[in-house]
Amino acid sequence: MQDRVLIVTGARGALGKVVVEIAQSRGARVAGIDHAPSQEPATLEGIEIGGIDLSDAAQAKTAVDAAARHFGRLDALINVAGGFAFETVGDGDIKTWQRMYALNVLTALNTSRAALPHLAASKAGRIVNIGATGALQAGSGMGPYAASKAGVHRLTEALADEWKGKVTVNAVLPSIIDTPANRADMPKADFSKWVTPQELAEVILFLASAAASGVTGALIPVGGRV
Repeated sequence: MQDRVLIVTGARGALGKVVVEIAQSRGARVAGIDHAPSQEPATLEGIEIGGIDLSDAAQAKTAVDAAARHFGRLDALINVAGGFAFETVGDGDIKTWQRMYALNVLTALNTSRAALPHLAASKAGRIVNIGATGALQAGSGMGPYAASKAGVHRLTEALADEWKGKVTVNAVLPSIIDTPANRADMPKADFSKWVTPQELAEVILFLASAAASGVTGALIPVGGRV
């Protein structure tokens, strides 16, 4: 991570914060992009770009270009931004499907399209997406979420093939991440089996590193102990 320049979307969320913290502790310079507003001053080591709707292509491009301009280059994009909804198909609302597509697919698509020209200029351009093991086979109530994350998987594969030899594109597929929100939603679960944000961040940052030059188009399950 030393001196690598990263963008992390969803940087103020439970996973995004950990990815940013670990990357910076290892010498990376990080631009955090998030929907939430930010008042943090920019430094040589980092910049926070808040109030951005990444499902809007123009806003995504503006934010990515601002990050690349601040640091002078871009080496990796980590697409953490996303959302979850539990809703059955028969009793659900089409708006949930549209929201899941916007939060999970469009955010990754728009930031990737904006970042690719910058990443291709790097000696080790990387994109890391967040998929889901739950998208490999959807269960009851998982339709909208699983369909959107399956879209992230196919986006990952398509971009990896299109940019082969220029930029690597991979995805990690967590099971249940051990976050305060998930604990609140499933208070009777065995939290010790879930993958921690730190464990997931380690795999993400490996894929974002120069060491991962031989890996592209991979969908890597990171299931903890489930």
